[in-house]
Amino acid sequence: MSYRIRVPAKVDPLDEAHLLTGVDRFLHVLQEQRRAVLAGLGVVLVAGAVVAGVMWYDYQSTLKARELDQEATLHYLNRPADDPKKSQEQLSQAIALYKQVVEQYPRSPAAPLALFHLGNAQVLANEVDAGIETYKRFMLLYGSNTSLLGLVQQRLAYAYLAKGDRDQAVKAFTGILDVPGALNKDHVLFELAKIEESQSRPEGALAHYQDLMKNYPNSPFTSEAAVRVKVLEVKKAPEAPAAAPAPAPAASAPAAQPEQPAKASAGKSAASSSKKKQ
Repeated sequence: MSYRIRVPAKVDPLDEAHLLTGVDRFLHVLQEQRRAVLAGLGVVLVAGAVVAGVMWYDYQSTLKARELDQEATLHYLNRPADDPKKSQEQLSQAIALYKQVVEQYPRSPAAPLALFHLGNAQVLANEVDAGIETYKRFMLLYGSNTSLLGLVQQRLAYAYLAKGDRDQAVKAFTGILDVPGALNKDHVLFELAKIEESQSRPEGALAHYQDLMKNYPNSPFTSEAAVRVKVLEVKKAPEAPAAAPAPAPAASAPAAQPEQPAKASAGKSAASSSKKKQ
């Protein structure tokens, strides 16, 4: 019986890389790629510093813009009613501060509202043309701010009315009806109806009043619109034909005068009595 001789398997000695642990391998790679790693780490640190700087600048700008806006609003609201000169001075200060907000901090959250208030203050200060340009600037820069856009366009329409430009006012009012989410569409319909009435166009006024009553039944302008509709319908109804004049009474023959026969009979009786006496 033959026996096979077992030959032990030849095992290659492990190289140095296999003997390294995971941490040792990581440190080894870092050592080999040291320059690239340092460069990447530097880029990350610089980017982080830039982002942090931008965030800090925006935060500081927001605080400063808010302070200026609040100061301007105080000047705007606290104007004395019994002192026109001082009221005009405070209004001018409010305009200057609002301008600082919109010019120096246009990306701050306070800028859109400050621009809206700036236009209002300019119109109030009889700077109507400047106010119109400010409202247009708002529509150009912050047209996506639908919560304020409708109010801005309404103020723009009032400014045009102050100038006597009724056509541009109607155009501004009508544009609000196309703004999604505008909260003053009921007021706009009421204003458009009033303009139609002032131009002696009752059909257009009725259309706007009825649209207001139909689409905004809970609006505070609905009751007034209902009253105006009744008035306009009465005016629009044709007048009732005038009643025919009553016929004149027919001419009658002159009545006999009773006095003359009485006198004649009295004369006859007197004559007969005188004859009897003779």
